[in-house]
Amino acid sequence: MSTGSSTKKAVHFGGGNIGRGFVAEKLHISGYEVVFVDVMDSIIEQLQKTKEYTVTEIGGEGEKINKITNYRAINSKTHEADVVKEIAGADIVTCAVGPNILRFIAPVIAKGIDIRTIHTPLAVIACENAIGATDTLANFIREEKNTQASRLADLSSRVRFANSAIDRIVPNQAPNSGLNVQIEAFFEWVVEKPPFAGFPHPDVQGINWVDDLAPYIERKLYTVNTGHAAAAYYGHARGKKMIHDALEDHEIKKIVHAALAETSHLIVHKHGITVAEQKHYVAKIIKRISNPHLEDVVERVGRAPLRKLSRKERFVGPAAELMERGDDVSALVGAIEMAFRFQDVPGDEESVELGKILRENEAKDVVQKVCGLTEGDKLFKDVLGVVEKVQRG
Repeated sequence: MSTGSSTKKAVHFGGGNIGRGFVAEKLHISGYEVVFVDVMDSIIEQLQKTKEYTVTEIGGEGEKINKITNYRAINSKTHEADVVKEIAGADIVTCAVGPNILRFIAPVIAKGIDIRTIHTPLAVIACENAIGATDTLANFIREEKNTQASRLADLSSRVRFANSAIDRIVPNQAPNSGLNVQIEAFFEWVVEKPPFAGFPHPDVQGINWVDDLAPYIERKLYTVNTGHAAAAYYGHARGKKMIHDALEDHEIKKIVHAALAETSHLIVHKHGITVAEQKHYVAKIIKRISNPHLEDVVERVGRAPLRKLSRKERFVGPAAELMERGDDVSALVGAIEMAFRFQDVPGDEESVELGKILRENEAKDVVQKVCGLTEGDKLFKDVLGVVEKVQRG
């Protein structure tokens, strides 16, 4: 996909570690000029003043350093008109801002789409740890306050929205690392192909284009994210500093394997993935998150417990489906308990809010508010028991 200009251009929202170290890296090696967009003055100023930064891939075979150049940066808070112009002339828009921020970037993206005159539709791909994140962003863009109703009928001539699943671990960075990013060597970036019918999809190295994204999204969310977070919450409860420390505890490792056995049962039966394939995937994930070279801090992985305890997320999502099937969810319920105990962690606003919710609400209201479960859900009673137990101390 190309706008017809000699230089391919990508606009990326979010100047954080995933944005710089994963998405922008893949766009850069694919020949795109990357325009970073953020509202954080400090990160934008750094990007504007620095002409290059490095991405160091950490793997079992050592380190590989990639140099990232050919980028610009714009503060959308102070230079929105410039961002709109960049979007109007871009080939692709990506974002890694967090699911809760999608509503805030939608208006400026909508403005850029609306004034687009290039024949090839803009590709919009949200790179978030959430199911259907691009659909969520697209729905915000389609709201009447962002896109006039009269412009919706031919919106697909200006933009195509494609959901994606991303998987790459970014550990805590060394102090004073600046823009440089250390990142896991392994990655997976899967994007759905059908939205680009009639036009070629963007040419980005590292993307696996698939017809059906659902199996990849749920396999990743219910294996990588479930296992990673379970190790973090049990590790935090037992005073572990790093994820690899937690997984060196044989009891915690056994518990994580038990939780992934439950989610694997769902994945195999729901998506037709073979038992052997899923077993191999689980073993690979456990090996990845156990890598001591990542220096992956337990509190970093556990942060934002409210999101991770929500209805469609890594614990409640699979547990609810399994429970409806009549399957065992005891390990997942145990992980849910540990997540509820992740309260008042310094630097994590959601953990503070979680503690407040637990102190100020009755157990059944907490289950509904945090997990999105109602008394009609078979999982409700189990989670209610967890919350009551946590509230007792």
